[in-house]
This record gives sequence, C-alpha cells and structure tokens, in this order.
Amino acid sequence: MRSIHRLVVGDSFGIFCLALASRTSFSSLATSHPTEVRDFWRKEQSQDLTRSVDILTTKIGKGNSEDVILQSLISDGAINVIHLSENLINRLLFRYKDDWKSALAVFRWAMEKMREILEEMRQESLIALDTIWKDAVRTFDDLQFLGLEKNTESMNVLLDTLCKEKFVEQAREIYLELKHYVAPNAHTFNILIHGWCNIRLIPPLFNVIVKNIISTWFTTFSMKCKLKIAPPNVVTYTTIMCALAKAEKFDEALQVVERMNAVGCRPDTLFFNSFIYTMGRAGRIDDATHIFKVAMPKASVAPNTSTYNSMISMFCYYAQKERAFDILKEMEKSGLCKPDIQTYYHPLIKSCFKMRKVDTWLNDILSDMVNKYHIGLDLSTYTLLIHGLCRADRCKWAFNLFEEMVDQDIMPRYKTCRLLLD
Repeated sequence: MRSIHRLVVGDSFGIFCLALASRTSFSSLATSHPTEVRDFWRKEQSQDLTRSVDILTTKIGKGNSEDVILQSLISDGAINVIHLSENLINRLLFRYKDDWKSALAVFRWAMEKMREILEEMRQESLIALDTIWKDAVRTFDDLQFLGLEKNTESMNVLLDTLCKEKFVEQAREIYLELKHYVAPNAHTFNILIHGWCNIRLIPPLFNVIVKNIISTWFTTFSMKCKLKIAPPNVVTYTTIMCALAKAEKFDEALQVVERMNAVGCRPDTLFFNSFIYTMGRAGRIDDATHIFKVAMPKASVAPNTSTYNSMISMFCYYAQKERAFDILKEMEKSGLCKPDIQTYYHPLIKSCFKMRKVDTWLNDILSDMVNKYHIGLDLSTYTLLIHGLCRADRCKWAFNLFEEMVDQDIMPRYKTCRLLLD
C-alpha cells in the first residue's frame, strides 16, 4: 500500500490533507448540527457494503489502464450513488493489493469523491473552514503512518493547496511552524509570494512580507540547514516585479532589475517578457520601450518572438500602429527569431480593420505571412479575416478566403457561414 500512496502523493496530497482534516472538523458538528450528523451516519450504516464492492469490482474489470478505470468510475451514474466510506475503500484497496493500476485508480476516485463531499459540506455550512488548516497540519505530522515522508516537497504541496484556496495567512503560519524541521526551497517562497499576489494584498504590507520572507530564507538556509546562502531566484523576482506593477508601484518595479544584479541573480528573457507585458497593460508605454531598448541589451538578454509580440500588441492596443510595424521590421532585421501566427493574427490584422487599411496594409501582411514567412492560416485566422472583411463590405474577398479554407479541410464555424450568407 505504501507504493500506492507514494504514486499519488503528487496529485492528491493537497486534497488528502483537507479531506482527512475535515473528518476532525466534522466530528465537532454533533452538538451544533445533531440532525445532519445523525442522518449522515444513518445513511452510512444503511449501505450494503458487500453489494457496493461487487458493483465497483465489476465496473473496474481486469487489465484496464488506470485512466480508463478512473473515467469509468467517475462517469457511471450507478456508481455515483454509492456512498463512500472508509470500509469500502479499504476493502477495494485490499482486493487490488496485487494490481497497482486498479488500486491507484480506486485511490484517485476516492479523492475525487472526497472533494465532492467537502464541497457539499461547504455549501451546507457544515465545515468550519478556519479550523481545517490546523487539522491539515496535524495530518501532515502523521504522514509517516501513511507511508509518506515529511519533506520539502510534501510541505510545498500543502502550502500550495492552502494558497490556492486563499488560506494564505494560514499557509504562512504553517510555514513558520514547519520551517524549523523541514527545509524550504525556492519553490516554497514562490508559492507564498504568489499566494499573497492572488489575494491582492495592499502594497505596503506586501513589501514588508516579501522582505521578511527573503530575510527568513537567508536565515533558514544559512543557520538551520547549514547550507550556503541561496538568494531568491529569477522566478521569485518575476513574481515580485509583476505584483509591484499590478499594485501600480511602477518605480519600485523598475528597480527590481537593479536588486537582482546586486545579489547576482541574472534576469532572463521570460523575466523581461513579463516585465514588458505588465508595463504595457498598465499603459506605461515609455517604460516598456525602455525595458526593450535599454534594459535587455544592458543585461545581455536577447529578445525572442514573445518579446516582439508583446511590443507589437502593446503598440496596436494603444493605436500606435506605425510603431508596431517598426518593431516588426526590427524583428525581421535582427535575425534572432521569426514572426509567428500570433505576431500577425492578434494585433496586426485587427489593426488593419480598425484603421480601415484593408486594401493596403492587409494585403501586405497576408503576403508576408504566406510568401515570405510561409505561415499557414489556421481556423482562428480565417475566422478573423472573413468576419472582418464582411464587416468592411469586402464580401467577395471574404468568400474567396472561405472557399480556400474549405479546400484545405478546415471546418468553418457556424457563425462564419451565417455571416457570409447574410
């Protein structure tokens, strides 16, 4: 059984902690909700356990893959009415102790059912959510009894699950409790920072937390773990930079690169792409352009297709089409990368229709796409072109593209056919 638990820990540990923890919380409901608890256990006792096991065994069959079994169990309406119980799962796992695929499928099915039970309990206000995270820690402490190891990976899964459920403060408290005997890593702090960003923490408090996390990081690695001090990595700084920009603390966001350089953390292309995209969305066109023109060359980081796409999209969004085409020309001259379907499809083609440059710009763009860069048109591109041309009263051109599309065995959408017919 230990091998089964190890196989599923990556996918199911977070659900498992909350599900097991809910059993403790549920037991406290007896005094406040006696009717619900009594009905629950009456239903539990009324189930024909043997019949349920036989039904499930028949459905599982023999020789099927784990995914096939799982989908069969989830999709079967007759199985969905079977009441989940500890005895039922134990008997199934024991029956398939020599068939790991079937046992693993049963375990995953049990996790899905536990998720449904928790959601039903939550909707009926039967769960005291503020106590579950404390029980989850106790469950984590008992992992050795389940054949699992309490290590950095399992701690990260627990923290990530809580952060995704927006129990960020509780996740931080759990981390502070566990850090004394479980070493954190870069992913640990990325989880916590990302959790704070998702709940849109106010900027002043966010800055304090980030500084505390980084300070704790240094202390933990140097004193507790007796390892060399490990500075935050580029992913951490990317998360911090995006959060500062979203909080409209643009000056501090622009200083992130300097802070990275100070600790010897080199920004990469993905960092700058996120930086440009975030600044562009905030309307800071000059700052985004400075990052592209100055900061990236200074850091010896080469742009890629996504970098150019972000710049082109930004200029098109703010109706600066000439600057968008200048970036496209710069991309062509650089020789670093080539335009892709997104370079043209999303911003430039739409810009042609928006600027009413159908007979000039659109011809040139399509010519470059097909003849110069050999970029084939896909369903989305054909749809965009046909719809735009119909609205621009270029129905003949639109119909020619429609026929070309059908000839290439690309199935048009109903809306496209309806628009052409109209």
